[in-house]
Amino acid sequence: MRLGISGKRAIVCASSKGLGRGCADALANAGVDLVINGRDGEVLAATARSIRERTGVSVVEVQGDVSQDSGRAALLAACPDPDILVNNAGGPPPGYWSDWEREDFIRALDANMLAPIALMKAVLPGMIERKWGRVVNITSQSVKAPIPVLGLSNSARAGLTGYVAGTSRQVAQHGVTINNLMPGIHATDRAIMLDQSAASGEGLTEEDVRKRRQESIPAKRYGTVDEFGAACAFLCSKYAGYIVGQNILLDGGATNATI
Repeated sequence: MRLGISGKRAIVCASSKGLGRGCADALANAGVDLVINGRDGEVLAATARSIRERTGVSVVEVQGDVSQDSGRAALLAACPDPDILVNNAGGPPPGYWSDWEREDFIRALDANMLAPIALMKAVLPGMIERKWGRVVNITSQSVKAPIPVLGLSNSARAGLTGYVAGTSRQVAQHGVTINNLMPGIHATDRAIMLDQSAASGEGLTEEDVRKRRQESIPAKRYGTVDEFGAACAFLCSKYAGYIVGQNILLDGGATNATI
């Protein structure tokens, strides 16, 4: 399917690897020029080179932490008026409710709620003026079904979801859509870290933990970054203009809910 967004420009946060990389790849496949971001300069450069060579689109690299003011400023300096914004940032570490102090919550909010809100506030005026724009926020299945060990993530991402619920309905009349993708377990470094953490805490092997988690998913496997990226690209397409303020699960059926 031709998505009708060839020649558009996109900022894709935290996109040197993982789910963000999947989104960047899929948008590049659709002909979108990219500004990509990551904290590791070598990994970021390798990703940019790979996407350029494979697709021929323009790829600008911006090294930095999107949760920091300086990181967001650098992204906006490289692309002040994007047509597409994909918000993404690494999730907070797992833990137990009694482990977390105020400072832990502030860090989680900065990365997973306040940073994407700041970027949306920066780019939405231009999208509204041009009468077209797409924002996709990568949140988590934990927004719909909280995961006890991910209380920091549950809290911050739920706050972002509430913000999007209202804001998306204010800007839709201008041809601008905001939606959230809620990933379950995908084959990324984040999944490996969580598997390792669980294995260490329970005295199991990482393989045992992975098999157990796969068995808990109706699809009986982890998702792929390519599947996730394709869903993101569709939400950014010309066909998605009537999808507004939605929270779309990509979790292999793991969240057991009728609605």
